[in-house]
Amino acid sequence: MHTIPEGIDTPEIMIDRDVLVRNIARMATTVGAKGLEVRPHAKTHKVPEIAALQLSAGAVGLTVATIGEAEVFAEHGVDDFFIAYPLWIGPREADRLRRLLRANVRLAVGMDSPEAAQMMAQSMGPEAGQIHVLLEIDSGHHRSGIAPEAGVAVAEAAAAAGLHVAGIFTFPGHSYAPGMPIKAAEQEESALGTASNLLVAAGFNVERLSGGSTPTAALTGPSIVTEVRPGVYVFGDAQQLELERCTPEDIALTVAATVVSRHEGTHGMPRRVILDAGSKILGSDRPAWTTGFGRIMDRLDARITALSEHHATVVWPPEVTLPALGERLLVIPNHVCIAMNLVDEVTVTADGTIIDRWRVAARGHNK
Repeated sequence: MHTIPEGIDTPEIMIDRDVLVRNIARMATTVGAKGLEVRPHAKTHKVPEIAALQLSAGAVGLTVATIGEAEVFAEHGVDDFFIAYPLWIGPREADRLRRLLRANVRLAVGMDSPEAAQMMAQSMGPEAGQIHVLLEIDSGHHRSGIAPEAGVAVAEAAAAAGLHVAGIFTFPGHSYAPGMPIKAAEQEESALGTASNLLVAAGFNVERLSGGSTPTAALTGPSIVTEVRPGVYVFGDAQQLELERCTPEDIALTVAATVVSRHEGTHGMPRRVILDAGSKILGSDRPAWTTGFGRIMDRLDARITALSEHHATVVWPPEVTLPALGERLLVIPNHVCIAMNLVDEVTVTADGTIIDRWRVAARGHNK
């Protein structure tokens, strides 16, 4: 049974430091054994102390989603970033990127259109060439990104604008579904391979091929990929449990919650308890294939069937005693990235004892 330290007031996010460190080390070892580099996505945790652990374990730099996240981590000593997003760089964004460059930060940004290349060149001026550009390739997620066959046209537009095209990247986000991680990893390899071959034939030096989400990073075998960008792996979450990409022993982040109401299920109503952890700390993300809004550690067959802002409705299994009023449970959120962006700080534990509190320094830096 997992314990909740006495000093915890619910609801509160807790991070088990030992599990966190083990997850970081395992990913570094697994990926490193395949000759790949890890550039973890820091939007998952937004915490400088966790970034330091990742870099100490061999990460080559950080992936971030926004300029603001890069600014925060740069203030804490990180000097190598890939902003894995098709940025539209106007004058204000250009000023912020210049400040990072002048602080000796190495920058790469995502791009998926000739118009974005021209805008970046116009806004950045002579300093545009100091930033590496990675073209985003759509490998099946069908969000942002271009078809592999369209890469050359965008690369030529970027080069003509004076930008340094350093490589390509993709996000196999469709791996977040049952039965999809292996297929998504194969599609990632195919899409990046096609795009890379076409770019090389057109005279481009493809230095970096970046891929890999948490569900696919460990599946990437001998590959043309040079780096992977997993994020959720540091914590694990209920989605990864359902995808069988982690085990309960790999869950480093939970939300401590208290039973505030309980009902034995008379008059045809389900047996249920209500927890004081709602969508304002768990997040409300629930893909259609998931079986609930989260899981209960030590009672994985229970299901969170509904969330209000400050209530979690948990349907309890038959023939199992309902938790008592006031009993404290650990909730595994569906999507830890959202949960981390909902709090200012998190509690760090080891062996059931509070050892630290970490500020979520990049919280809210969404631009």
